[in-house]
Amino acid sequence: GRAGQLDEAEYMINNMPFGPYVSAWMSLLAACRTHGDVERGTHTAERIFELNQKSAAPFILLSNIYA
Repeated sequence: GRAGQLDEAEYMINNMPFGPYVSAWMSLLAACRTHGDVERGTHTAERIFELNQKSAAPFILLSNIYA
């Protein structure tokens, strides 16, 4: 994700042989912030909210994407 290969990173997360962990989605969200990908960042944040609703980190990263 940090190398700008967001499509490949999202594909890898979606096709893991085990359930994707919040940490994988958080890494992708951080990469979306770095590269300014608002649409993918919004979608990624929604996935994180489904997995872990108690964390404030996705809200913060998502607000930084919109800023």
